[in-house]
Amino acid sequence: MVDSTALRAAFARRLSAMYGTEVPAYNTLVDVAQEVNREVMARMGAGAERLGTIGRVTAERHGAIRVGTPAELAQVARIFGAMGMYPVGYYDLREAARSSVPVVSTAFRPVDEAELAANPFRVFTSMLVTGDRRFFGEDLERRLVAFLEARRLFPPRLLDLADRAEADGGLDDPAAAEFLTLATQAFELSREPVSRSWYAELERVSAVAADIGGVPSTHINHLTPRVLDIDALYARMGERGITMIDAIQGPPRWDGPDLLLRQTSFRALAEPRLFRKNDGRVVQDDLRVRFGEVEARGIAVTPAGRALYDDLAAELDETLAGQPVTAGERNAVAAKLWEGRVPRTEAELITGDLAYFTFHVLDPRPGSTPPADLATLLAEGWAGARPIVYEDFLPRSAAGIFQSNLTSDGAKDVTRTGADLDAEAMAGILGRPLHDPYELYASIRAESLARVRAELGLDREIVIP
Repeated sequence: MVDSTALRAAFARRLSAMYGTEVPAYNTLVDVAQEVNREVMARMGAGAERLGTIGRVTAERHGAIRVGTPAELAQVARIFGAMGMYPVGYYDLREAARSSVPVVSTAFRPVDEAELAANPFRVFTSMLVTGDRRFFGEDLERRLVAFLEARRLFPPRLLDLADRAEADGGLDDPAAAEFLTLATQAFELSREPVSRSWYAELERVSAVAADIGGVPSTHINHLTPRVLDIDALYARMGERGITMIDAIQGPPRWDGPDLLLRQTSFRALAEPRLFRKNDGRVVQDDLRVRFGEVEARGIAVTPAGRALYDDLAAELDETLAGQPVTAGERNAVAAKLWEGRVPRTEAELITGDLAYFTFHVLDPRPGSTPPADLATLLAEGWAGARPIVYEDFLPRSAAGIFQSNLTSDGAKDVTRTGADLDAEAMAGILGRPLHDPYELYASIRAESLARVRAELGLDREIVIP
């Protein structure tokens, strides 16, 4: 039996090999990331593995795909469910993006602490909101829905195998091999000609809409390795002659703890595609829709920590409004803001309940009575803390990556009414729970505190500051 963990790891490897063939610059990105990671390990030693072992970091990937309808999204959930990946979080890029990005998203990933440690593969999955009148008029929506409903992204055999794997916890060897082959093929770039006029009509609304609804299949949009020093990687990719987007998205580089997620990418590359013109002729042209993203993951924050991050992001925008600044100047201003508001130590993050950590016993001291409050347990050396990795995404950063790789801003009529598609509606589409990332992190923290309480023999709950 090939279990869901092994299926997930094998799929991530196959997808990486396939995408590297389709987008060779991705291989360069992976090589540079591993080169930087080796240097950080040599410089920092064990400290470099504070947020995950180097084995985990080296294997770690997140992918991104885009689908067009609720039915397609529900099928995606079945395929990833076979690999122990479940929908976590809700992201509305219609609101986060300044340009026309008419999608809502979730991320499929493992939710169990041990599964994340074994292989934390994630796939950020976006769905087109065809009923949003800010982007699509009634006639265009009708034709778009008809086009999407007429295509088939995933063969029935793949979906049958996925359902069997999820129900049974895995597949036998022959079925697992078939499942992995079909799943990988489903995300390959299609060689089927694309209607030139149809694609162009959607592209005038949004390049993202055209990439989803203008083609007969889906494809992996980007695949993202993890790096331990994203600033070093950003500079080195430029030295390799690969054009990067203008800035690193997310928190600034500063001298305090790394929080949340920092992301960047190389710019979307021109890829040859076949187009069918209205007279039936097939011609070759280029599209620029796929890019190479890379990420540096930090500590998961609590709702209070996230509110602080959002406040600082808004303050940064207000401070720099109307000012032409370079990416370096923007980072310098952001870092100064962070230095005034964000704790510089993990201990302060814990006592301020701003970030999530797991806890473990360091010194049980038989015959002594340990304190029941967490701050004292840590200060007196009874227990130690280890940060929980942020496993999720930031809508503002995702939108920034999308925008930086678009050829135009598209068209968004802000005078029209948007479609109401919230997290509850997405859960209904998925036909399974949409996990709240904060609840998942809090559960991992609570389980570690329960273990500490049991090992120390405490007769009451450990109080979180």
